[in-house]
Amino acid sequence: MTMQFSADEEFAKQLDSEDPLRAFRDKFHLPLGKDGKPLIYFAGNSLGLMPKAARQVVDQELDDWAKLGVDAHLEAKTPWYTYHEPLREPTARLIGAKPVEVICMNSLTVNLHLMMATFYRPTKSRFKVLMEDPAFPSDTYAIKTQIVHHGLGPKDALILASPRKGEFGVRTEDIVDLIEQNADQLAVVLIAGVNFFSGQLFDIPTITKAAQKRGITVGVDLAHAIGNVPLSLHDWDVDFAVWCSYKYLNAGPGAVAGAYLHERHATNTKLPRLAGWFGNDPNTRFRLHLEPEFIPVPSADSWQISNPPIFSMAPLRASLSIFEEAGGMRPLRAKSIKLTGYLEFLLNEIGSKKFTVITPRDANARGCQLSILAHEHPKELFQELQTAGVKCDFREPHVIRVAPTPLYNTFHEVWRFAKILAEHQ
Repeated sequence: MTMQFSADEEFAKQLDSEDPLRAFRDKFHLPLGKDGKPLIYFAGNSLGLMPKAARQVVDQELDDWAKLGVDAHLEAKTPWYTYHEPLREPTARLIGAKPVEVICMNSLTVNLHLMMATFYRPTKSRFKVLMEDPAFPSDTYAIKTQIVHHGLGPKDALILASPRKGEFGVRTEDIVDLIEQNADQLAVVLIAGVNFFSGQLFDIPTITKAAQKRGITVGVDLAHAIGNVPLSLHDWDVDFAVWCSYKYLNAGPGAVAGAYLHERHATNTKLPRLAGWFGNDPNTRFRLHLEPEFIPVPSADSWQISNPPIFSMAPLRASLSIFEEAGGMRPLRAKSIKLTGYLEFLLNEIGSKKFTVITPRDANARGCQLSILAHEHPKELFQELQTAGVKCDFREPHVIRVAPTPLYNTFHEVWRFAKILAEHQ
């Protein structure tokens, strides 16, 4: 049953008063505008807000470093040597994985290269990679250089699934058709969970099934999906995934990223990989001059190359504890659907000919982001929103991305945004 919304300001305030997650807003630092009031911060799809608890967690690591020096690796309040371990289970819950399948490490693109080193092993017959168009540029750079690294050309080896003329989302059936047409030559399908530009949530289970039926490996970029939409990577049988944690996971700029490998891969110590000492069996890890052979840990840990980056992991601990306290993705998704649905309703109420929402209208085919295509003077409109105290982001040539995030945004902020947009468009 679709909820009946109202454009009345009191209705927005009523929704906030009835919101079971409303207290979580107070757990974040809200950036202030020139008037000293909180900005309408709809940019969590670029950089999530800072959890107030993050400072305490980082300070703890600084204190342990100051007091213990090298001994903090084993004697810190949260020992540095195993710092990645407490992140494993809460992260696994967010993506619907088993703990053995998850490792927090590096940055997203580095992890993508590591996954491709394992899963993209082109042969004369199977050498192609399928991506959506437009994919996030860093993913495209990574995949094109992987193709070149193997002595192939992107023009021959890269297949793009593009929207149909006049459309902005890529239809699932078009992706499946491309998989079928190129099944004998495809090695890997790499798809976003949620597209950065349009906000489209892809049908990962259907795409995965179609590819794997033809022996094709499936990877997913979860940058805009983790912490935004419910995921069940293990049950969907996805081969691998990568993500960053500074968007909806609110772990701060350049925070540690993560990777997932399905259990059948994570526990397969025979798989090829780019190795480093922290992927080695902990029992022999420090016998550096005695154990020249790499002995992989039979879990996702064996793709770890370096020791945990403590200061880029610490804020993630603060954020993950908030997700746990909120009850995980189910209640957050329920609020998100309502919050974004309310924004969509208000944009429809404005009924402007000056902009078009290019994100799918079906709540099950999107996350919290709506992408607004401005038909006239897009940069000026974006600037006017900024001046009026709205923090969102602009994508060339004409798209304004707006992401009301359930942990810290309110229905009244959505109402105020729509009012500002109506006045300035």
